[in-house]
Amino acid sequence: MLQPDSYKEKGARKLLVKELKGKGITDERVLTAIGEVARHQFIHKDFKHLAYHDKAFPIGEGQTISQPYTVAYQTQMLHPEVGDKVLEIGTGSGYQAAILVKLGVELFSIERQPKLYAKTKKLFEDLNLKANLILGDGSLGLPNEAPFDRIIVTAGAPKIPDTLINQLAFGGIMIIPVGNNTHQTMHILIKKPDGSLENISLDQFSFVPLIGSQAW
Repeated sequence: MLQPDSYKEKGARKLLVKELKGKGITDERVLTAIGEVARHQFIHKDFKHLAYHDKAFPIGEGQTISQPYTVAYQTQMLHPEVGDKVLEIGTGSGYQAAILVKLGVELFSIERQPKLYAKTKKLFEDLNLKANLILGDGSLGLPNEAPFDRIIVTAGAPKIPDTLINQLAFGGIMIIPVGNNTHQTMHILIKKPDGSLENISLDQFSFVPLIGSQAW
């Protein structure tokens, strides 16, 4: 059963938002969403007392919930607008997905682990969060739903999959960590109106590997 949001947890989120501001997150919409989404609902019970620390935690099936800074960073760089059609690769516990839903996007999110998918799908139903959650190979995207205004990849890829590039709308933005299976460089890929691509390298991160036919 979901526990009600306590004053203590609300206060902890305010402190987290302040911490993220100090680390360079400036998008007020993103900060507001971080302040509204109850991260403790998306974390394993053994770590719930640490939910508003800026740390990653295991969620089972060899996966993790990213630290709030990483979630805020990727979301800020994605520049999602209300009504954007967004594809997320790697639903995990659903925390990043919940932030995107709070920002008013039409979200499609793919998870490859059946147990995580089932758990997160039920959680979204319990929280009344509206998103299209799909069980499958995220590296293939969702060609039947393309194009997407935004694509966010929450696992480390060896390269940017062509399948995802092809599903990005003209004028769209993709954010994806690319590197080896322990450390990656965050990339922003912008598909310009004429179809040409701009690839911008950003900061270093460490994600779990992106597994799939077009990945590891």
